[in-house]
Amino acid sequence: MSLVSAFVPIWILTAVGYAACRRGLLGEAAASVLGRFVFHLAMPSALFLTLSRMPLSGFAGRALLAFAVSTVAVVGSGWAGASRLFGRGPGERPVWGMAAGYVNSANLGIPIASQVLGDVSFLAEVVLLQVLVVAPVILVVLDRRRDPAGRVRVGRITSLPVRNPVILASLLGVACSAAGLHPPAVVDASLTLLAAAAVPTALVALGASLHRTAPSRAEPARPAELAAITALKLVAQPLVGYAAGLALHLSAPQVLAVVVCAGLPTAQNTFIFAQEYGVGEAVANRAVVVTTTLSLATLAAAAALLG
Repeated sequence: MSLVSAFVPIWILTAVGYAACRRGLLGEAAASVLGRFVFHLAMPSALFLTLSRMPLSGFAGRALLAFAVSTVAVVGSGWAGASRLFGRGPGERPVWGMAAGYVNSANLGIPIASQVLGDVSFLAEVVLLQVLVVAPVILVVLDRRRDPAGRVRVGRITSLPVRNPVILASLLGVACSAAGLHPPAVVDASLTLLAAAAVPTALVALGASLHRTAPSRAEPARPAELAAITALKLVAQPLVGYAAGLALHLSAPQVLAVVVCAGLPTAQNTFIFAQEYGVGEAVANRAVVVTTTLSLATLAAAAALLG
């Protein structure tokens, strides 16, 4: 599979969602309904199956540390920059940071890792890092925003895994992997059907969100913001990963793996989270589209320079 063929389905499904919404085929609430379906049903199913089938041994610790450094640096920079440079409020900052540093490790990461790296073993570790560490942090902050006083309630935070299907499914998946448990065949088949709907439905919802039949009360994404997010995602994060890899004395193939994974575009989960919590949707959906479009060139350049 070529790099181009990995991107084409994403562009097509996003365009289908936009066209269907523009023609009124899905109704005005299409993006919201589809997004909630993905967040509450399809995405948890996909995460549970992925993590429950993923062995928890044999991690490339230093390589994953290099990727983690790039993620923390870029998400943190985006989080801070959203407030200081663009005046975004507390609820929008985590979405801004996620748009800058949360990579599309699923539907794009798998074919690209297979094409450029030859296997997806390191990508599996990236998936674990994102869904078990990065996503819960983002979700805790977004959940805190729902408290009228903005307070951190220990009881509310500790109960978040039970109340949030993404975190709950991830934890259950890891627990099943560690214990060597497998769901019954009928349950596995049902979850597989739901999981298969996660990526295409999220992309159709993303496309539908790009067409608004009614004015949005949220402040739109400004060109300068999109340029900053794109630069952080497609340039800064791979460069930080490269520097961290050199500092940790990684081998050339490990450095390539870190750079390619760090250079993946913004995950559509960013938009799904933003939509679920009703904040930063305009920034999230446009960041996904722009970085996905431009990352074909930046990933090809990285592969050529380091491969």
